[in-house]
Amino acid sequence: MIDEDDLEGVLYPAIEPHRTGMLAVDELHTLYWEECGNPAGISVLFLHGGPGSGLSTLHRRFFNPQSYRIILFDQRGAGRSTPLGEFRNNTTQLLIADIERIRELLGVEQWLVFGGSWGSTLALAYGQAYAPRCLGFVLRGIFLCTPAEIAWFMNGIGWFFPEAHAQFVTHIPTSERGDLLQAFARRLFGDDLQIALSAARVWSCYEGSCLHMLPRPDVVDEFGSDAVALGLGRLEAHYFCNRGFFAEDQLVQNVGLIRHLPAVIIQGRYDVVCPPASAYRLHEAWPEAVLKIVEDAGHAASEPGSARALVAATDAFRVHRRFDSVAQ
Repeated sequence: MIDEDDLEGVLYPAIEPHRTGMLAVDELHTLYWEECGNPAGISVLFLHGGPGSGLSTLHRRFFNPQSYRIILFDQRGAGRSTPLGEFRNNTTQLLIADIERIRELLGVEQWLVFGGSWGSTLALAYGQAYAPRCLGFVLRGIFLCTPAEIAWFMNGIGWFFPEAHAQFVTHIPTSERGDLLQAFARRLFGDDLQIALSAARVWSCYEGSCLHMLPRPDVVDEFGSDAVALGLGRLEAHYFCNRGFFAEDQLVQNVGLIRHLPAVIIQGRYDVVCPPASAYRLHEAWPEAVLKIVEDAGHAASEPGSARALVAATDAFRVHRRFDSVAQ
């Protein structure tokens, strides 16, 4: 597991939720949600990555609990939502609808939207669909779900993590390696759960091996657990196969819908999972947003440089309702 002791003095102290619940959103999916912090504070929505990675206790700690009403949930098929790894009835549009149901359930008028990696993707998509409900955005490790980014994940990472990529590819017979995504999909979405779980572990460990600048074997072990692997492996492949359920370059083309809202883009300089080119491209389309490149970080929000920048962003917003100071 992530060693939260490494981040003492960087993040806010550990807290427990004061409200939790399970919300049935259709006949198949039931979502876990929780609320922490100050019920009368600034509402903030935390969107986890993946798709399919789920929440951790770390995610509550980027926000001052005296100032923020912190709302978190496990997306369809992830974490404590059920069924784990379920890809049916699982699209970006349905996730956006789920967010609205949670907002209405909890009586939130507007909220700050905070998301990293796939969470940044979903934050952008939600904001573009429901801009009046958003106070602003804290976005990390930008992923725009374009074909180029998906191709990079499947093969390009191997330029930097050749050992991890070799382990990833070894799971697939040589004859099928011309299209790794479809080869994994055949195994992940088949009827044999053991075959699916085996493929999901390989996929999840591959990603877990590439998250940090420095090796973190404990993280790789965590990503290889059934609780993480099935959700992450299946749902990432599902969303990749469907190009995130987006029109071509949708998130950049529609950024004008949210350009009037305050935003900060926080990006690790050495992020190999979601390379900085995507964050830079988003910033070019959204110059009003603050771009903060963290020079000593890879992809993970748990790296100290990124964690500091994220806390600085939420602190800036609670005081000033904007992010200008984060760029300094």
